[in-house]
Amino acid sequence: MAQLTRISSSLKMGIVGMANVGKSSTFNMLSKQSVPAENFPFCTIDPNQAVVKVPDPRFDYLCQIFKPKSQVFSTLSIIDIAGLVKGASEGYGLGNEFLAHIQAVDGLYQVVRAFEKEKIVHTEGTMDPIRDLQIISEELMAKDYQFVSKRVDEYSKKIKKYEANKNVSVEAREMVEQYKVLQKCDELLKKKQWVRYQKWTDQEQIQLRKIQLLTAKPSIYLINLSKEDHDAYAAKKQNKYAKPIEQWVSKNSPDSKIVYYSVENQDEQQLLDQIIIAGYDLLGLIRFFTVGSDEVRSWTVKKNIKAPQAAAVIHSDFEKGFVNAEVMSFEKFKKLGDNALDVYEKKFSKEGKDYIVKDGDIIHFKTKSFK
Repeated sequence: MAQLTRISSSLKMGIVGMANVGKSSTFNMLSKQSVPAENFPFCTIDPNQAVVKVPDPRFDYLCQIFKPKSQVFSTLSIIDIAGLVKGASEGYGLGNEFLAHIQAVDGLYQVVRAFEKEKIVHTEGTMDPIRDLQIISEELMAKDYQFVSKRVDEYSKKIKKYEANKNVSVEAREMVEQYKVLQKCDELLKKKQWVRYQKWTDQEQIQLRKIQLLTAKPSIYLINLSKEDHDAYAAKKQNKYAKPIEQWVSKNSPDSKIVYYSVENQDEQQLLDQIIIAGYDLLGLIRFFTVGSDEVRSWTVKKNIKAPQAAAVIHSDFEKGFVNAEVMSFEKFKKLGDNALDVYEKKFSKEGKDYIVKDGDIIHFKTKSFK
């Protein structure tokens, strides 16, 4: 599957769904896990954004062993996006504002209502999870098609001018590359196919990351059940909505995870952790650790990152001055047992600039200084 999210360690998940499906309640539930604002003194965090701790028992174990003065864990940003209505791509409801908010995130939690409650009126008049899934999918595709077809038309005219003037500048070549990708997207969206589920070359993926189409974003489906239905589902009893939802997701979003939950079970910590971790994993993120008596810190990086680029997450100069990385897997550290603090520094392996950082690595970076 192509990786079309931005290459960054600061990625965001957006919560989307129809109105009155429990979307904001889900956000509020996850917000209880949020990091206090004082931990981000130079950032303004909007009321509809939560920065939540990514639970990790490995980090907790390292803190128990090192007993550091400071503990810094990995986080995930979650955005509550206003409820979608049928016709949003044409401007209904919050329309373009809603879809612009989706474009600004990297992955989606799609909240789907699968509970009956007369007091909570559905915007479509009836409760139908499959219809809601289809509406969201069609609205995202429609908005992408509007954007792509307009951009194809604009670029076609500009490229003709470039060719007439024999313009071979970097800007002109870049536009031609993006134009080819947009043409391919245009054909896919005409057929109502998601951009994410097509084969793309490495160069095409670079262009798609710049465009940030809605149908290129990965999704997790959060199925909001009643408390009674969720308790029954957790007990492995049949739920009438589960099979049709799973069939729809398998057909339309085959690599996506489904999480069944209930906003009425807000104290279920294990479930909240599962939702947060699923979002973190969806974005292709991993963690490595730096350890010591002063600080134990969990650092977020993209999968398949090389050691010098991982070092740059700590400080930009570390990539330029990279010498080597002293690496130990968390599993190896844990096997050292009670005398880990006495011997762990002798157990590191030295790795060079081509080393690919693995999830759970404990790393000490050796760098040379620059004036």
